[in-house]
Amino acid sequence: MTQIYCRNATITGNERSACREYLGIPYAHADRFAYAEMIDPQGEIDATQYGDACTQYRTYFPHLDVPERRFYQRELRNDQTFTYSQDCLNLNIYTPFKEGRYPVIIFIHGGGFNSMCNCENYLDGEGYAKRDIILVTINYRLGIFGWYTNEEIQKKYGRNGNFGLDDMVTAIRWVKKYISCFGGDPDNITLMGQSAGAISIQYLCLVPELNGLWKHAVMLSGAGAFPKFALPRKVEDTEEYWKEVMQEAGTESFAEFQKMNAEKVLAAVETIKTRHKDNTQNTMPVIDGYFFHDSIDHLISKPMSIDYMADVTNNDMYTLILYRMAQTFCKAGKGYFSFFDINAPGDHNLAFHSSDLRYVFGTLERSWRPYDDKDHQVSETIMDYIASFARTGNPNGNNRPHWIPGAKPLCITRKKIQMGRPSFFRLLRNTFKGDPR
Repeated sequence: MTQIYCRNATITGNERSACREYLGIPYAHADRFAYAEMIDPQGEIDATQYGDACTQYRTYFPHLDVPERRFYQRELRNDQTFTYSQDCLNLNIYTPFKEGRYPVIIFIHGGGFNSMCNCENYLDGEGYAKRDIILVTINYRLGIFGWYTNEEIQKKYGRNGNFGLDDMVTAIRWVKKYISCFGGDPDNITLMGQSAGAISIQYLCLVPELNGLWKHAVMLSGAGAFPKFALPRKVEDTEEYWKEVMQEAGTESFAEFQKMNAEKVLAAVETIKTRHKDNTQNTMPVIDGYFFHDSIDHLISKPMSIDYMADVTNNDMYTLILYRMAQTFCKAGKGYFSFFDINAPGDHNLAFHSSDLRYVFGTLERSWRPYDDKDHQVSETIMDYIASFARTGNPNGNNRPHWIPGAKPLCITRKKIQMGRPSFFRLLRNTFKGDPR
């Protein structure tokens, strides 16, 4: 056990061989379809176990029987037991042992804005603690609980939807306010996210009012904005979708729906998903007039003036599209762009969407895949790049290939890491091969 004292709280965490961890710390509370209110640390806080994940479809329904869901269960969640709740706004903090003022990475998980959490088994902060970096992993509200819209919300708050995005900002503000208690530097925060988490960071970097909350951004498999067919909609264009969900659940009353049993709510969502082809656009951030006053494809040309790093895998979702978007974004802003070109051993799914995560967090040994010493060496190099970027905004350092911003991508293979460019035909082939999900 280990303890720290933070303002009016005593926080008890776990002492591991190479880091300290403080798990499941509540950073905010929010009622259903209400905006988060930050929780200041008070009294005795037991931070020795993970907190609840956000209630999501897998809480009640056997989706893991469906082959496309089974793939990621095996990759990222095997041998784990999760608890779920709508009171899920908690975070995990991994720190070095010795006292200091360390750079901070806040990781925002992916999951299509509808699933996953901050404690899947690919996640760990020990590797960054060894590099004198603090890692924070956060939960935020998902699916209907994160992205529901209704005119009653607008009447009450003067804004509508984007609860999940608001949770992320609240968590970042909590970290900035309290991370010094854990030895972190509140003036040197890097946001890092993958897939929906990366897309969320991209969007937050388009909000001028948030300037100064973080210094650097790392976006894995989700930089450059969505293609037009999946751009965020105006908030009013999503309300009819959610009214249809309410009707399926048996009510037209917002007040009643707000208190309805969560399983019944999610059952209605699952039914509606079978009728619609535009579910993704309704369960993601919206143009709300609060965070965003214009469409994302217009705002994308004026991101925050900070340091950026972006990554794409060789068999990502829409590989060619993601590659072109990230390349264009990094070239325009002199950001650091990499292409992860290591086919996952053990099957024929190449470098599938999310296959880079175990390298990024140094957790290859937790996988069923037959990774070898070379994979571990590559993982160490990737973590060195990210740690250096979190310190200074520049990933370069001694004993690793030089990475040039705004240029060709840094191509990461098992044989070598060097500046280069994959062939267009390879990108095109992998785009049509598709993600194994």
